[in-house]
Amino acid sequence: MANPMPADFFLKALLAEGLTVVQEGSWREHNRNHKGAWGPVNGVVIHHTVTEGTAATVRIVRDGYADLPGPLCHGMIAKDGRVYLVGYGRTNHAGLGDGDVLAAVIAERPLPADNEANTDGNRHFFGFECENLGDGKDPWPAVQLDSIERAAAAICRYYGWGAASVIGHLEWQPGKVDPRGFTMAGMRARIETRLAHPASWNSSPKEDDMTPAQEALLHQIAADVAELKKNAAKSPWTYRNEAQDAASLEATGKRIPDMHGRVEAVQRDLTVALAILKKGA
Repeated sequence: MANPMPADFFLKALLAEGLTVVQEGSWREHNRNHKGAWGPVNGVVIHHTVTEGTAATVRIVRDGYADLPGPLCHGMIAKDGRVYLVGYGRTNHAGLGDGDVLAAVIAERPLPADNEANTDGNRHFFGFECENLGDGKDPWPAVQLDSIERAAAAICRYYGWGAASVIGHLEWQPGKVDPRGFTMAGMRARIETRLAHPASWNSSPKEDDMTPAQEALLHQIAADVAELKKNAAKSPWTYRNEAQDAASLEATGKRIPDMHGRVEAVQRDLTVALAILKKGA
């Protein structure tokens, strides 16, 4: 169980993670707390806005609209990477979602399918809306993806959560498709890598010069290494007796070719990445 951090701590956490933050009016007191509880908080939900134009998007997520009053999130992450703080407390962003998903987030285990809408997500999650049309064609600039990574990591770092505490709206509420245009598995891999470093960490001194494809390759390496670590931890061997241990070792041996393939894939990724970095040096 985690109580919501004070608003000033939220701001400091975002700034410490290297984000550019814009404070919209009295965001600290702008919330829907009169409609229900906020907390305990258990994770972060990422959304896309289905809008274009930063000023108009900030206005919508701050004020809401006729059928859904604002604020519609805690922060809006613009195309240029700026994070606009529009509310703090209970906000209308997550709605009703799957209680089994919430349980998995709390336990930081793989998510089940979201097939129910029986749990109040506005109570349990921080929410970031991200400026994008959500049509699968509107691009996600590298600087915006970097800010999504940093904003989610800032909250996880404060609470001591892992990247598994960050989910997409599509993983929480049946029928939702956001965020569309990048995968949450890929984003969680980025967040996991960031959390292994201090808050001020930058993934590469040449990051701003990289193409999106080059940046994606570096994050794929992190995901590959994380997968290898996970697979290695699944070894069934523990000492019991000679016959049982022989069977366990045989089962482990059958997994070795797959592990070799994964190691070779990581080595190929590293070779390409090193060539990119040497070229940019």
